Amino acid sequence: MAVREIITEPNAILRKKSLPVDKVDKNLQKLMDDMLETMYAAPGIGLAAIQIGVAKRVIVIDIEQKEGQKKPIFFVNPEIIEKSKNNSIYEEGCLSVPGQFAEIERPDCCHVRYLDYYGVKKKIRNQILNLTLPLRV
Repeated sequence: MAVREIITEPNAILRKKSLPVDKVDKNLQKLMDDMLETMYAAPGIGLAAIQIGVAKRVIVIDIEQKEGQKKPIFFVNPEIIEKSKNNSIYEEGCLSVPGQFAEIERPDCCHVRYLDYYGVKKKIRNQILNLTLPLRV
């Protein structure tokens, strides 16, 4: 694993459209490992591949709040398939916009379809994900 450079604003690559991943293989797993190490070193709770200059639909998150415990989740080709009509407001930051925080309104619950670290199709319904997934339906 390697810590990669996090691209910050105003770099135009951050607005580049990320492409779907065809398959999860050892190269993609290496990318996800690097993303996770980069995110922890920052420190942060979520990182998209585009933030390290890779225009692929890959996100890693770890929202575990207990000291010393890590519970990363790897999202390949994540897609919101259902979202709550109720919204919540949370203060958020972004590793690509260091030192800036804002209150963001998002649906309070989402149902997300994705491939995991091994390429297995998964679905997750969770309120906490809305704090970290920069996705829109």
